[in-house]
Amino acid sequence: MAEHVLEAEGLTKQFGGFKAVSNVNLAVKRGSIHALIGPNGAGKTTCFNLMTKFMEPSGGSIRFNGRDITRLGADAVARLGLVRSFQISAVFANLTVLENVRLAVQRRRGGSYDFWRSKTVLRDLEPRALELVEAVGLEDYADAPAADLSYGRKRALELATTLALEPEVMLLDEPMAGMGHEDISRITALIRKVAQGRTVLMVEHNLGVVADLCDRITVLTRGEILAEGDYDTVSKDARVIEAYIGGAAGHA
Repeated sequence: MAEHVLEAEGLTKQFGGFKAVSNVNLAVKRGSIHALIGPNGAGKTTCFNLMTKFMEPSGGSIRFNGRDITRLGADAVARLGLVRSFQISAVFANLTVLENVRLAVQRRRGGSYDFWRSKTVLRDLEPRALELVEAVGLEDYADAPAADLSYGRKRALELATTLALEPEVMLLDEPMAGMGHEDISRITALIRKVAQGRTVLMVEHNLGVVADLCDRITVLTRGEILAEGDYDTVSKDARVIEAYIGGAAGHA
């Protein structure tokens, strides 16, 4: 297998005369946890949306396992094993935790969502669904409506539904957004656990999480790569310090 599972070359996104992402070359190593970070307006969300095929690039190419996926849609790349979560938790509030995960298992196995499917068929999906519920620490909440979960546990449920699609690469959009310290610690540990045997690309604002969790970090500013390396390397880079401090001062 190639060393890099997901690669972008010359990735560019232009809106009129404005380049949100400009000539980005990105290589995500197989089996790593890789973060995209940068100050507000750096282009990281646009870059992430391009890599996950929720947005079409103006230029450049994207390869997954050596295959050009530049013109494929999000559904097609998800079927290949490139699956993303979203910044806002996306679960069915009125279904139980187990039902949410079972639906995701059904989707992976090509089953219809028809509500008249037999109980036997649904029971066949239950062992895998329960396994995933337990994997994210929600076994005590399996029969609880998703609406009743805390925010952090909803994010754990979203991870379970993402895992149900059996991704080779998980793409996480600000998984710690809106969380308190206790939930951040829990979800950080959970991501580390579920990343075993997979590759993770994430956008994350919390630099403490990035330092603790990520093998490699790409820093973006003004739509271009400013620095790349492990946390020790990028955190000591004078350009990165200036981008963050200057960006914070300008934002204030």
